[in-house]
Amino acid sequence: MSERKSVLLRLDPAVHDALARWAADELRSTNAQIEFLLRGALAETGRLPGHARPGRPRGRPHADGRSETSSLPPGHDRSGMR
Repeated sequence: MSERKSVLLRLDPAVHDALARWAADELRSTNAQIEFLLRGALAETGRLPGHARPGRPRGRPHADGRSETSSLPPGHDRSGMR
């Protein structure tokens, strides 16, 4: 499995605060919320690569590693197609 890429992202403080509040509402970290939004935009425009690893589900993982929630926006599947 390949490592995750790190990027420096400069945001207006008000935009960051809004993202952080939204992330908290969705039980995600701010970083996970940004990735969720980027994946959704890529999927919606047909630009999400088919070989991209699935996003992480929101919230805490189950003790046994299972996941019950999808990490993609409603109406999207793992291939990036609607």
